[in-house]
Amino acid sequence: MFLLVGADSEIGKATRAHLCRRHRALATTRRALGAGDDLIALDLAGDLAAWEPPAGVAAACICAAVARLGQCAADPIASARVNVAGTLALVERLVAHGIYVLFLSTNQVFDGRIPNVPAATPPVPVSEYGAQKARAEAGLRALMDRGAPIAILRLAKVVSSQTVPLRAWKASLAAGRPIDPPAFHDMTMAPTPIGAVARAIEALMNDRASGIFQLTGPRDVSYFEAARFLAERLAADPALVVRASVAGAGLPPGAAPAHTTLDSSALRSRYGVAVPDSWEVLEALCSSSDSPDMPDMI
Repeated sequence: MFLLVGADSEIGKATRAHLCRRHRALATTRRALGAGDDLIALDLAGDLAAWEPPAGVAAACICAAVARLGQCAADPIASARVNVAGTLALVERLVAHGIYVLFLSTNQVFDGRIPNVPAATPPVPVSEYGAQKARAEAGLRALMDRGAPIAILRLAKVVSSQTVPLRAWKASLAAGRPIDPPAFHDMTMAPTPIGAVARAIEALMNDRASGIFQLTGPRDVSYFEAARFLAERLAADPALVVRASVAGAGLPPGAAPAHTTLDSSALRSRYGVAVPDSWEVLEALCSSSDSPDMPDMI
């Protein structure tokens, strides 16, 4: 049985739906549970000393995190309580029960100066969020060195029909309005379909793979280029795509790395999980559902 820690996140929600079609899977939430909820209450900011994993869990994926760069920068103590201390405490509890752990990390552990960063490259974070994830990774690698069944999966911009700002751009363009938020010409992404992420998580958990894995698109495109592409595919007026710069936007440190791509060859060669070119990913988003109930598994 699989356990997903953090079912409220976009990745957690999509992965849970994907896994439940093939496996028995449980999930946790930090929100208050209502009647009939089939979730387990778990808050990484709380005391985990007495927490016990459900019986029968063989593998767990940790999706939960304080992932907003601004939130981490504004309150590094509270965010690190979740992203570092709480995460490592949970992993130790899971490993003590013989449970395999897959930890979701981020391209933010690097400074973004070079593309397609190899997995073995030492972290050089710029953002507070990246620094916290790098500290969590260091703690996990120490456990891995002692033989703990752990893997790390680094991701960058994961997209679905619900992803900000893509959903907002599509709505604005469809209504003939200038896009809001504006599109930064000096901020990049290598969009990774959420379905590919779910498949990678399933493969790694099934195989109980160890080590560091990465999954991003093969090349970076600017947010402005992405918005212009959406306008073209939706037959919208390209003048509706408002070009903006990160300069003066008040973004936290590390919000606009030059490159977000990571070397994803290990997942491709071992499990056949690969991300198409950015334009193929965005093309699929143009025709995907806008239902908020289930992120598209493109």
